[in-house]
Amino acid sequence: MLSSNLSISVKLIRSAAVVISLAAAFATPSFAQTGAPLRTGVDATFAPHAMVKLDGGLQGFNIDLGEELARRMQRKIEIEGTEFSGLVPGLNAKKYDFLLAPVTVTPERAKAMLFTEGYLDTDYTFVIKKGAPAIKSLDDLKGKTIAVNKGSAYENWTRDNAAKYGFKYDVYGNNADAVQAVQSGRADSNLAGSTVAAWAAKQNPAVQTTFTIKTGLVWALAFRLDDKAGRDAAGNVLKCMKMDGTLGKIATKWFGYVPAADAAVMKTAVGQGVEGLDGYDPTPAKPVCAKI
Repeated sequence: MLSSNLSISVKLIRSAAVVISLAAAFATPSFAQTGAPLRTGVDATFAPHAMVKLDGGLQGFNIDLGEELARRMQRKIEIEGTEFSGLVPGLNAKKYDFLLAPVTVTPERAKAMLFTEGYLDTDYTFVIKKGAPAIKSLDDLKGKTIAVNKGSAYENWTRDNAAKYGFKYDVYGNNADAVQAVQSGRADSNLAGSTVAAWAAKQNPAVQTTFTIKTGLVWALAFRLDDKAGRDAAGNVLKCMKMDGTLGKIATKWFGYVPAADAAVMKTAVGQGVEGLDGYDPTPAKPVCAKI
């Protein structure tokens, strides 16, 4: 009997060891472990990525992304709606664990934050008043006023190109106000991400999309420079969400189209981060995906 009990005990210990090993495989220190809710922020006026629901709470592409990310991490998530300009300072002050809001990855930002691989391509599209002359090239911007969201990549683009193309630009606290400036005639166009511009035109018959600037840039989740473990854990989950088609389905839900196979929302990177920029880890990162 003693021998039999000992055999059973050994089997139980081995089984427990297997369970522990599997749990460790799906967890990266800090970010991936169960515990306190993940704290993050979005611009809650940045539809269709984040916006307030009529009955309270938030909805949008990035809200679905964050909730699915937390579910797979076995964490709760707290998403705060605020102005975009306050997000990076909030991250650096450790108010947020990461930024769920769409953040365009640029060489300058990659020196200040760690990024996951891109989860969406981010081209820039102009929004104009319905019936206004179309913008066919950047040369058509001469003499016009462009409305942009404060602290965004679009503000950076207008600042860097205003003198070159001869236009003026006004900065607004959120993109909804920038679109309203176009509708009211205070601005000739709004410059925003292509997904946001398409949504604005879909929801507001007073405006329409026009010229698109192809950037080759992506949106990614942003972490503090000292949180490589958190970045890598989130990056692992993003890869899994791309591979099983979940992220593509979320994109179709909010943007109304089926993403191409080579789109950032579908294609996984070899390593962690955005290739060619600071913070990129080229070590092949084979995703470890839990059952969903």
